[in-house]
Amino acid sequence: MTSEPAPFFADVADAPEGARAFWLATADGLRLRAAVWEGGAGGTAVVFPGRTEYVEKYGRVVRRLVDLGLSVVVIDWRGQGLSQRHPTTPHLGHVEDFRRYQLDVAALLAHPAVAALPEPRHLVAHSMGACIGLRTLLEGSAFASAILSAPMWHLQMRAATRELTTKMTRLASLLGLGQRLTPGANMRPTPLAVAFEQNALTSDPEHFAWAVRQITAHPELALGGPNVQWTRAALEEMARLYVAPLPGLPTLVFLGTDETVVSSSIIRTQVREMRAGRLVELPGARHEIFMERPAIQETVWSEIDGFLAGPAAPQRPAAAVSR
Repeated sequence: MTSEPAPFFADVADAPEGARAFWLATADGLRLRAAVWEGGAGGTAVVFPGRTEYVEKYGRVVRRLVDLGLSVVVIDWRGQGLSQRHPTTPHLGHVEDFRRYQLDVAALLAHPAVAALPEPRHLVAHSMGACIGLRTLLEGSAFASAILSAPMWHLQMRAATRELTTKMTRLASLLGLGQRLTPGANMRPTPLAVAFEQNALTSDPEHFAWAVRQITAHPELALGGPNVQWTRAALEEMARLYVAPLPGLPTLVFLGTDETVVSSSIIRTQVREMRAGRLVELPGARHEIFMERPAIQETVWSEIDGFLAGPAAPQRPAAAVSR
């Protein structure tokens, strides 16, 4: 495991000073990037970004978390950001099996720069990151609480479509077509592929323009649509997690009423069945809750402040809830 410094693009991140980016190595030999902001004595926020995302995109989220008195760490998942990508199709999202992301989590949490950050640990995860995070919580990592934004526990599609897509992507992978772009996906990054008016991610034009500026200034951060293998792996993992026990630790979940990427009904059902889950629905918000309009942001961060300050954040993780 190495602590070799890694690049961090402060010019586009709008993050607090003090970022320390570094490389870390996974058990299967991949090189990943992470960054820490040290000094918050109230605990540590461990940020799991969504698909296509990268450390710099969470600069403003980090600023808010630091203002709450937390130290913060953010990871670039395998296949995106500045972490190691697939050698033949680096512009497409790829993973062989979603459980491989747990190797990324293990490398991150074991790294000396992260292990030294103060307890308690709070998981802060968005979309795909919350899918990865649910697996992490079920496998016993010592988080005191979880804050999840639009968790990718199922994609927004009809059950019949989901079943057909699962079968088709499995067959395509078996035929050696797993590296091809998933049908219907776009080769270009979303902020460059669609106009603001057609985007499903945020209703805030300023945040949308900010994302465009980031990947225009540093195109090496950008990622296009997922390949067939990623889609297959995602659907299989979501199916496994849907029938798994639910974590029993305090969990705050945000969902926009204008969500069109992930399944709102599955999120509502899962949170309702959690022992200590609470769902906050945000009128007018789209998929990227942390990148929404200022009025929505104020609600989100007020909820997070109260959640972390209240009795809902114990020092020890609770047991999982079986069902």
